[in-house]
Amino acid sequence: MALLNKSYGNGMATAAQHLVATLKQNGVRRVHGLPGDSLNGLTDALRRDGTLDWVHVRHEEAAAFAAAAEAHTTGELAVCAGSCGPGNLHLVNGLYDAQRSRVPVLAIAAHIPTKEIGTGYFQETHPTELFRECSVYAELAATPEQLPRILEIAMRTAIEKRGVAVVVVPGEVLLARAATDRVATLRRTHPVVHPSDAELDEAAALLNSATKVTILAGAGAEGAHAELLELADVLAAPVVHSFRGKEFVEHDNPYDVGMTGLLGYASGYKAMVECDTLLMLGTDFPYQQFFPQHARVIQVDVRGEQLGKRVPLDLGLVGTVRDTAVHLLPKLVRKPDRSHLNEARKHYAKTRDALDELATPGRGPIHPQYVARLVDELAADDAVFIPDVGSPVVWAARYLTMNGRRRLIGSFNHGTMANAVPHGIGVAAAHPGRQVVALSGDGGLTMMLGELITLVQNRLPVKVVVFDNSSLNFVELEMKAAGFVTYGTGLENPDLAAVARAIGLHAERVEEAGDLQGALERAFAHDGPALVDVVTERQELSMPPSVSAEQAKGFTLYAIRTVLSGRGDELFDLAKANLRQLF
Repeated sequence: MALLNKSYGNGMATAAQHLVATLKQNGVRRVHGLPGDSLNGLTDALRRDGTLDWVHVRHEEAAAFAAAAEAHTTGELAVCAGSCGPGNLHLVNGLYDAQRSRVPVLAIAAHIPTKEIGTGYFQETHPTELFRECSVYAELAATPEQLPRILEIAMRTAIEKRGVAVVVVPGEVLLARAATDRVATLRRTHPVVHPSDAELDEAAALLNSATKVTILAGAGAEGAHAELLELADVLAAPVVHSFRGKEFVEHDNPYDVGMTGLLGYASGYKAMVECDTLLMLGTDFPYQQFFPQHARVIQVDVRGEQLGKRVPLDLGLVGTVRDTAVHLLPKLVRKPDRSHLNEARKHYAKTRDALDELATPGRGPIHPQYVARLVDELAADDAVFIPDVGSPVVWAARYLTMNGRRRLIGSFNHGTMANAVPHGIGVAAAHPGRQVVALSGDGGLTMMLGELITLVQNRLPVKVVVFDNSSLNFVELEMKAAGFVTYGTGLENPDLAAVARAIGLHAERVEEAGDLQGALERAFAHDGPALVDVVTERQELSMPPSVSAEQAKGFTLYAIRTVLSGRGDELFDLAKANLRQLF
């Protein structure tokens, strides 16, 4: 425990000052938020302390996203704050994202005066109820005596359970005299978690008897790259990765055969469906239709409650990927037959060549694949990429190259629009000097457009690349696949580069493929926030690795209904835009 020795004007520290001292003592360097009267005790304590940064955003949702991204890239506790009622209510979407991404975030939710709770007071909500579903801990500190203990429990829970903890504090409690001068210091635990010997023996027996093993690896493979490659070598297993696993699995991996799922490509799908044994390592891949139907399945996850959640298992093992692999490897027999691996690798090379052929300048509207490829080529070796949910995640999944130093984060589990720039705020604040590239959709950017001002105000040099196709593009694809005539998805955008320049960013608009490289180079070299508004092909299709009969039927219905509704020109544009994908 450390002593709190800073005092308030009357010689006594406030509960808010004690809170700030506790955050500092435990490595917190900034608080993301937006001020309000019920939060005055905290913001004044931050002002008086002077060592923690207050990252002032234009919408509390962005504060929660920023904290989530900071926690994601640092692995440490990050903090956001909102004032009572509508203020902290705005945190909800970003906190859901942090919770589902399993990153440690502490949210300080100011509350109405304690004596007014339950009366229908101005701006009254019930934060502990509202945040319960998107947190691992949510409690009210109704007195100064409660606050230190609840704060310590919240921080420890967020760190150890890797999730969101919410401390609800009435405004007058923050201003009250601190109940103690002692500041808690939390020590991070480093447990070793692996299955029992009997369970490892059973797993080894299943794997040793298999003839075609495929590994599906996710974000749980972080820190286990060497062990993953050794498993793949011994088992002669192609490695398929999830999107969240891409940054930890793909790099320097001769066994990698790409992704599967809606964002993936054919090689990953083929390696999965053709195996007789699937080994799932640290992944919560949710799409049942992409799992093999007749294979034996072994799943490893440090959270036992995740086992068998997505697909029926032959064996579930509780442990970290690294610890489990270390204890499993000595029990495995190296497979001499490498045909399954070799065929999967050949198919991956063929698929990769086909995808790369699509990432060309072309004629007419700019293909989004080309944008992603150029970003990949021009970005720094340690860049942090953040795609908006929608079509940018497709192009990020297929064209961004991971190398062990680059990071790729996003709202991959929660799947919310408008995450890229708010996430970028948190990454840029936590990593000064590191290149941060937000791959924004036009819908996502304009949904949280005010956060461009946050970039300028806080001098955060995020580079924003906008896929400007005047539509909610991925929604249109979903409609077409389901047989619906696209409706309500068009966007009438302003010149987004002009808007960004008016806000204070370096910004350029690109309408011709030949102008793109220069615009990106200038943006990446600019000492400050920059935006490149790229007008891209609206009708570009991001096809999944396997088109189901139902999806084919849906596209047929879409085509018929589109013609009957008098919009046959849309079908012509669709065919023209995607002709090169068919040959």
